[in-house]
Amino acid sequence: MPINKLRSSARGKAAIGAIVAASIAGFAMLAGTRVPDDVALAATFLNKPWEGRELRAYPDPATGGKPWTICDGDTEGVTPGMIETSAGCDKRLVRRMMQYRAQYVACVPGFDQKPLSWRAMINSLGWNIGPAGVCKSTAVRLGIAGRYLESCNAATAFNKAAGRIFIGLVKRREMGDATRIGEGELCVSGL
Repeated sequence: MPINKLRSSARGKAAIGAIVAASIAGFAMLAGTRVPDDVALAATFLNKPWEGRELRAYPDPATGGKPWTICDGDTEGVTPGMIETSAGCDKRLVRRMMQYRAQYVACVPGFDQKPLSWRAMINSLGWNIGPAGVCKSTAVRLGIAGRYLESCNAATAFNKAAGRIFIGLVKRREMGDATRIGEGELCVSGL
């Protein structure tokens, strides 16, 4: 359960509204690529703000080493000393999020018919814990059952790295901070 109570917010609703307004038939443009609206919502309002963009590879903050990270939190094929361009980071983010999303579609029956805010939360959560972790999570089990509010709350349990609770992960999973929307906040804002 969350440390702080999840609640709908004006900024969460505005983020959802912005993506819906920019979408055509459930798809939006991101880095010059047509992507599902949930990927656009997660990338724009959750992943990018929380991960921050780093063009040079850096060690994982929790371990001080592996996995090495670049761009907006991407770890695939990243090695020490690696450098990426901003355009390259945009392409990496879209490619990886679409790869992950395919796994959510496979493990969640009717994924595309679930609430947009819930799907975006799942995309962002998976960016940190991976698709396998998402697919076997209580959050997904509750979402499959249509218990979205409980699912939003269940996802807040993923606030640890290297066995320790990180306040940044608490904020990301729950109500965010002064400048960034939290996953739970966004999730409940669209229910």
